[in-house]
Amino acid sequence: MAGRIPQDFIDDLLSRTDIVDVIGETVQLRKAGKDYKGLCPFHNEKTPSFTVSQDKQFYHCFGCGANGSVIGFMMDYNNLDFVETIKDLASRAGMQLPENTESQQNRPNQEPVFNILEQATQFYTKQLRQHPAKEKAVDYLKNRGLSGGIAAAYKIGYAPPGWDNLLKSFDNYSDLIPFLLKAGLIIEKESNDNEKRHYDRFRDRIMFPIRDYKGRVIGFGGRILDQGKPKYLNSPETPVFHKGRELYGLYEARKRCRDLSRIIVVEGSMVVVALAQFGINNSVATLGTATTTEHLQRIFRTTREIIFCFDGDQPGQKAAWKALEISLPLLKEGYSIRFLFLPEGEDPDSMIRQQGAEYFKDNKNFTTLSDFLFNSLLKKTDIETLEGRARLVDLANPLISKIPKGALKTLMQQQLAVFSNLETGQIERMMPDPDDSLKKKPPQRARVYFPKKKFSRSLAEQAIHILLNHPEFAIKVDFPTSLSELSDQHIHLIYELIKQISDQPEITTGQILEYWRDKESFSTLNDLIHGSKELSDEAMYIEYASIIESLKNNLLKQQRSALIQTSDGKITEQIKNIYKRPGTDQEE
Repeated sequence: MAGRIPQDFIDDLLSRTDIVDVIGETVQLRKAGKDYKGLCPFHNEKTPSFTVSQDKQFYHCFGCGANGSVIGFMMDYNNLDFVETIKDLASRAGMQLPENTESQQNRPNQEPVFNILEQATQFYTKQLRQHPAKEKAVDYLKNRGLSGGIAAAYKIGYAPPGWDNLLKSFDNYSDLIPFLLKAGLIIEKESNDNEKRHYDRFRDRIMFPIRDYKGRVIGFGGRILDQGKPKYLNSPETPVFHKGRELYGLYEARKRCRDLSRIIVVEGSMVVVALAQFGINNSVATLGTATTTEHLQRIFRTTREIIFCFDGDQPGQKAAWKALEISLPLLKEGYSIRFLFLPEGEDPDSMIRQQGAEYFKDNKNFTTLSDFLFNSLLKKTDIETLEGRARLVDLANPLISKIPKGALKTLMQQQLAVFSNLETGQIERMMPDPDDSLKKKPPQRARVYFPKKKFSRSLAEQAIHILLNHPEFAIKVDFPTSLSELSDQHIHLIYELIKQISDQPEITTGQILEYWRDKESFSTLNDLIHGSKELSDEAMYIEYASIIESLKNNLLKQQRSALIQTSDGKITEQIKNIYKRPGTDQEE
């Protein structure tokens, strides 16, 4: 298997890797029966529908349909190719990757999109130096105190005025339109004569390239120079850019700081660059969205302390409170979140000019999460009264309950007890269980349900679904070779699955799927793996055995029809007797 990663290496790697541990670094998972549940990282949701099975080594979202093994998760979430993912997992497991491996063609090739984005970056930086209208862009940057060195470090550029400057900068641009659209750099519009026309998305804006963890440009933020809206325009969602997960400046912060002990989250790409000009190289910004769980999880993979920097006015306090609520479930032991509230009327740019870089480093200027939480709630209650103290407990308990078990949670319960004049034990007993929404529902009746489709699944497809979820059934229930005569196109897949499982009796669902990743049937298996309800092992076993019996009966009917056709429509008593149901006079 020269040039490819051997299957036995992949199998060994998966056997040493626990999908719960890997996904748990990204998604806050809670035990729910024998599986784990959390909020899906691939779409926005409020109720957990994302399930990770430790037994099957497989994940599935019942909301958006995302599913796969730990390899598939890392490829999709971190935008890695197959070999990059294997390298990452092998490093975690302490395994040496075989030599002479190359990426498998198992996912869309995004290299042309990355190339287009890199060329666009070069175009914008060139315009900042050479375009006739560059002066207002240069003056703006100078007025913000930026040097040429900082602008170059962040690859800041300029999108000049005009409808198609970027588009026409590409040779044979008409051939590249599909990639320019996919990269989010141009917009398609149908004219009155029903002809499709294309124009640049970014025009007359300062351009801030957004880079991923490898330094590849994945999108842009553009700040308008004159009056107009929006002030900041970001790239749309693309195959390589997801603004709910990406942070401007994170790549640069990792590159410029040897010891990244904390990261400051600010509002706006320009603020990140302005702070860097004064030596604060550890700031990042969200991209036109409120802070998300995915943002914080990404930062916490780099550092253990986050400082949120907000204006001290009402909107700043409101944004800070939302950030606090998002942060609570992520406060594991050793992780810290604090807040830096600026004086009203000031912003990070003005404060660093007045106070210097030390203002953003001095711990005395930071408010701890616990202080911010209690101070905010105390303003809403009057703890001099019984009713006020009861109200404080009602407000604080649901928030504190979200914090993972540990010293911080215990200390905050104790602090709440002091404010409310209660015992800590009383506070604990009144605290809601954060896992209530994840507790197992009453068992359903024994029947297999599949997602609604335009057509129902065949018996063979149902058998494949059960085998993927319960590989052990392949050995427990005999699947006669004679069933290969059935006309169902999926029967051959069952035989191959049974052979694969028989050769590796301890194989997991995740390992089965990875074996098929670069084969034609991969998409079929990926589609068939999930029904809409999970039944007990016993119910699934009975269902699988019943399906095989039904397939046997279908084979008998198929053979009978063939015999009838060869007898010119004359059904002999001998043929009838062969296909009578045992112990009856009724024909099958």
